[in-house]
Amino acid sequence: MGTIRHIFIAPERGAPMIELPEVEAMPDCGLRGDRYSDAANRESPDYQLTLIELEQIEAYTAATSLPMALHEPRRNLVTSGVDLNAQNGRRFRIGEVELEGLDLCEPCGLFAKRTTHEALRFFVHRGGLRCRILKGGVVHRGDTVAALA
Repeated sequence: MGTIRHIFIAPERGAPMIELPEVEAMPDCGLRGDRYSDAANRESPDYQLTLIELEQIEAYTAATSLPMALHEPRRNLVTSGVDLNAQNGRRFRIGEVELEGLDLCEPCGLFAKRTTHEALRFFVHRGGLRCRILKGGVVHRGDTVAALA
């Protein structure tokens, strides 16, 4: 179905994103070391893990001629080869980790402030997916993203 290309966490609000080769996904919690793994920082379960498609970041760059680094959308996992919108409301697996897609990750004013106003418009319905972690484990760069039967 797809592949994990990059993994990012941010230990504190506004902190630079840190790229990792792997990260532990903790059930109903978040990614170890990410600020949203602390329940005090999560408004709801959909803050546990976020994903975005590499293809959408590349499409933005092609459409606007503006650069965007892979960490700039501030999503935890960058995928390729998977339609994340189609996983909204569904259960799927990344390696040994099981997730439930809860909501599209729409761009906000802070996203535009950290990137460009063009990004705010471009990433509507293309900004990724917010998920709940159902079964934990380690997510590795290169892991397969697959639907659960």
